Amino acid sequence: MSVPQTYPTTVAVVGLGNMGMPMARHLLGAARETGGTLIVHARNRDKVSALLHDGAEWADDPAGLASASVVLSVLPDIPQLEAMLWGDHGIIQAVTAPTVLLIASTSAPSLVRELAARAASESSGLVSVVDCPVSGGVEGAQNAELAIMVGGDAASVSSAMPVLERLGTPVHLGPLGSGQVAKACNQAIVAATVLALGEAAVLADRSGLDVRALFELLGRGYASSRILETRGDRIVDRDYRVAGPARYMVKDLGFALDEARRTDTVLPQTEALLAAFTALVDRGYGDDDIAVTRAFVESLSERPLD
Repeated sequence: MSVPQTYPTTVAVVGLGNMGMPMARHLLGAARETGGTLIVHARNRDKVSALLHDGAEWADDPAGLASASVVLSVLPDIPQLEAMLWGDHGIIQAVTAPTVLLIASTSAPSLVRELAARAASESSGLVSVVDCPVSGGVEGAQNAELAIMVGGDAASVSSAMPVLERLGTPVHLGPLGSGQVAKACNQAIVAATVLALGEAAVLADRSGLDVRALFELLGRGYASSRILETRGDRIVDRDYRVAGPARYMVKDLGFALDEARRTDTVLPQTEALLAAFTALVDRGYGDDDIAVTRAFVESLSERPLD
């Protein structure tokens, strides 16, 4: 894919975990194509040694990211980003030119709006915020096939789009916070689907069905979904090695219900899902992959495994 002429000269990335690392890799490719610069910062420099070897520049502290016109945060949530912005040698105190901050975490819309207001105020208007949570998992990040849900004002989003387009398909959905609302909707659907698959697997298994054959058949009908594609085999095989920790659903569904209260919206299924995933975490499955819904449902009425 060709890089637009408006691709920024300097981009920075912080939050170089399972998602952030492949995203940074794509942005390094864009920088190399355009003669630009990618700046990275992490707690451990050795963690990003491969990026540095391939041409990324290292920032000794968060303030070193402030020279970028676009800063992408793939940190877990707002508290970690606040530490980068306002902690020791933070970004805000070092900003001297217009900077667009992209927030890719799944966060509360209200907290994103509050952070944006504070960042604008304390940077004399130099820092603007775009929220851009993603869906597609590690595979989507590695293949630059993420669904990217974008919220923000038109000017800031325009600056962000050339960067986001290197990572997948970004869609501007509305004002700041819209991306987070969209991600909350996404997570409510994902939670409902993966819990339904866990229930279906247990019911089918205890009724004598071949669960693998059932899931293959479901994939050809209306029950087909991306979750069935990516988690179906894991549920069948009881493979709960973590890719997306189940405990994150409690936070994400909570964000959805917070926004529902703000907008006077009743979400009966999301309330039930939050209760179910809270119980799942309480039973000790929170650090497993979301495919662990099968084990959770099995645990509600224990029977020996075949």
